[in-house]
Amino acid sequence: MSQTEPHGSRVRVAHLTGATISDAPQCCVGCTWWQQRPGGRPPEKRRWMEDVQEQFGPWGKLYLDGGRLIAFLQYGPSAAFERARDLPAGPASPDAVLITCSFLVEVGSPWALQSLVLACIGEVRDGGHDAIEAFAYRYEEGEEFGARFLRHRTVFPRDFLADFGFRTLRSSGRIELMRLELGGIIPVSDDQNALEKAWSAVQGWRQAGAPAPVR
Repeated sequence: MSQTEPHGSRVRVAHLTGATISDAPQCCVGCTWWQQRPGGRPPEKRRWMEDVQEQFGPWGKLYLDGGRLIAFLQYGPSAAFERARDLPAGPASPDAVLITCSFLVEVGSPWALQSLVLACIGEVRDGGHDAIEAFAYRYEEGEEFGARFLRHRTVFPRDFLADFGFRTLRSSGRIELMRLELGGIIPVSDDQNALEKAWSAVQGWRQAGAPAPVR
């Protein structure tokens, strides 16, 4: 994922809230897959959004070029996503913010998803949270970009998360639960270096003039 991110007045990163959910991919607007346990009763999406927004704040990001959606990222407190209790390698940790899914519109825009993850890291750390977690998949070497990133994804390529400093908590087959510590003492020096690398990327992303989140 090495393409250069474009800059311009039309490009912006917007908070995902009840007021902006209509800008999300159509398949994501009413989706409650993450919010319900298998066989359970789906929650009322509007009520779920209001509760999470009141307790946590914006629960994702939208990358927009003018009025055109480029990428989408959803995250929030792990307790808000019931599905995470039952996934292989789960459950997510109760102290973590969980990145649950993404949507990348086109192959030519890999930088957009990178930008949203960096924005998430910066926002969650600034909010004083302990860690970020996400479910990952170990793809075969040489797997094509589209299968790894394009359109709707509920698990992320393991190497993609590792580049941001995430480390594996537990695994089940090819599925892993990965975690990025955001504060405190990290006993393994490699993890500390990875965290510093990720945080430096966040600071560089901000200083480079990438679009700041707007309400």
